[in-house]
Amino acid sequence: MFLAQSGRLISALADASAKVATISHTLKGSAKAVGAFDVAYRAAAVEEAALRGSDPTPSLGELKAAVARASDAIEALLKAPDRAA
Repeated sequence: MFLAQSGRLISALADASAKVATISHTLKGSAKAVGAFDVAYRAAAVEEAALRGSDPTPSLGELKAAVARASDAIEALLKAPDRAA
């Protein structure tokens, strides 16, 4: 779920400047739920910039990179052989 949701939210952030704080807040919560704490931290920075009326673009680049790293890690875990057997 995080993989699909994070991709949609990152795309929405690029297209919806008026809703940046709300979208980044949603992504922050989703990231915390799966333990992607770097994503949550970066999403919080975007949210805070938007709420202050600052340009969130620099933080958005860092957020995109963090989502890419988290997505790669999650996909690797999903592909890993079952070690419980």
